[in-house]
Amino acid sequence: MELITKDLVKTVIKPRPEKAYKGNFGKVTLIGGDAHYGGAILMATESCVLAGAGLTTVVTAAVNHTPLHSRRPEAMMVDWQDFAQVEQAIESADVLLVGPGLGDSETARKLLHFLLKIRRKEQWLILDGSALTLLAATPAAELASTLRYPETVVLTPHQMEWQRLSRIPIQEQTPKRNQELQRLIGATVVLKSHRTEIYSNNSHYQNPLGNPGMATGGTGDTLAGLLAAFLGQFPKNVQTIAAGVYLHSEIGDALYQENYVVLPTALSAQIPKRMKDYSREA
Repeated sequence: MELITKDLVKTVIKPRPEKAYKGNFGKVTLIGGDAHYGGAILMATESCVLAGAGLTTVVTAAVNHTPLHSRRPEAMMVDWQDFAQVEQAIESADVLLVGPGLGDSETARKLLHFLLKIRRKEQWLILDGSALTLLAATPAAELASTLRYPETVVLTPHQMEWQRLSRIPIQEQTPKRNQELQRLIGATVVLKSHRTEIYSNNSHYQNPLGNPGMATGGTGDTLAGLLAAFLGQFPKNVQTIAAGVYLHSEIGDALYQENYVVLPTALSAQIPKRMKDYSREA
């Protein structure tokens, strides 16, 4: 196991090239947000935009379009009932994030199945929240074939979601067993807890940061959006994922010094400044 450090983050977040344009920083498509959980996809979208994604498209229920446009006009919207537009939004993406506020409706199931069917190997896919709940119906031994290209998939479960996916009870989620299941599935696993751990085929990282103030709804959605933006603009590897996890908690720790609760939206607001700080140190 290797602790994530600031030095690792410095190897990932670099100054932007002078002649850069938005296409250099990734096209990210987020899918989620039913009529009941629109806030989840909004928070994921906000962190994705603020973490530097070049173009952000959100596939969501129509009821969420107005609040999303109002809160985060930088993002583009697609009605998730329009499968022709959904297909275009998926096919044009470098990185896909599915799950924040997705729900477990028939529409949600169809969207996840459709995406897994048409996704290309080079498109990185982050599965979070409701998408993990839907996947949990599949036996762990079959997940690799269900995901099709697990080597470019990132799963971001909290401990209960990992229990449902892996069938490992929380009290038995040791590094050894977690690594065994990760290798069976083949995807990178970001196992969220008070000390989040990252398992990939060739590495095991632990995040030394984090605090109880971050134990509030939306924190995971914010992390998922941040990771999508990072994979869109930085090298697509586990070090970039680790850097995103560290930055998310580092900002949370700074806010917790003055706040009893760390609001996810307050955390997202600090992402651009902290990334700028790191780029100056690179």
